[in-house]
Amino acid sequence: MTNKEQMKKEKSRFVRCYQATELHIREASEGDAPSRIIAGYAILFGVESSPLWSDADSEAREIIAPGAITKELLDGCDIKFTMFHDRTLILARSRNGEGTLQYVVDDKGVRFEFEAPATIDGDKALELVKRGDISGCSFAFTTSYRDSQCVERSVKRVDGRSFITYTVRSVDAVYDFTLAADPAYPGTSVEARELESLKEETLKAEDTDNEFSISETAKAQIREMRSFAAKRI
Repeated sequence: MTNKEQMKKEKSRFVRCYQATELHIREASEGDAPSRIIAGYAILFGVESSPLWSDADSEAREIIAPGAITKELLDGCDIKFTMFHDRTLILARSRNGEGTLQYVVDDKGVRFEFEAPATIDGDKALELVKRGDISGCSFAFTTSYRDSQCVERSVKRVDGRSFITYTVRSVDAVYDFTLAADPAYPGTSVEARELESLKEETLKAEDTDNEFSISETAKAQIREMRSFAAKRI
């Protein structure tokens, strides 16, 4: 296997969910029709995620560093704004910086806005955000956790337990922003988007069928990150 092939193999797509800030419907001017503009932050810099996994031996969290995602990077991507990472529920889209999805990269993170389409999905998104039933956003991206220039890893040991922090410093591409019902927790697909944490009982789903019903994509991500951590602890 060539170095290029190995690097491609080591790049994986990940989905991370964070508590969105300032997610809201923009107020309409007096006399205007009700606003259909949804705005907020899809990505937050310097904010620690909930555990990627947490068990008796270790716990891992992640931080997206400022500079890991730039406007130039986003302008080179095809980004779909969806509901619940379901790519059939498209609310807006930006192809190479052009389209119905607008975004700005600032010190806090990536701020977005778009006009909800006059569709069943658009109306649903407006109502759920207005009611507060949808309280945040998440995003899908690609990076390489085995490349220290892309992801910096630090470990602190407390009472025999390892607390791991992954600081993502470089992202290859961003694939979607999405409205998420429970954005405080990480996820990897539609099926796994609302996992609280990857505790021992959840990890048993890798080998057995149970009520968690974790997707194959989720299992693969868990195995990869735990394997990588185990080799470097």
